Amino acid sequence: MKKNMGIVDRIVRILIAVVIVALYFTHVINGTVAILLLVLSGIFILTSFVSFCPLYLPFGISTRGKKD
Repeated sequence: MKKNMGIVDRIVRILIAVVIVALYFTHVINGTVAILLLVLSGIFILTSFVSFCPLYLPFGISTRGKKD
């Protein structure tokens, strides 16, 4: 796995995940939508920590800078 996520991409994903979890625990979202969003936030956190997004691979996308 070659890293293909830059620092800004990783921070944005973590922030989105934190917002989703906060919305869940404040009961703003619930039910099936909440479960799907929690799974998505888990995926965001996982991909942020490993700096690799498998969906970027087929499209040749990389948000890493040249010095990153």
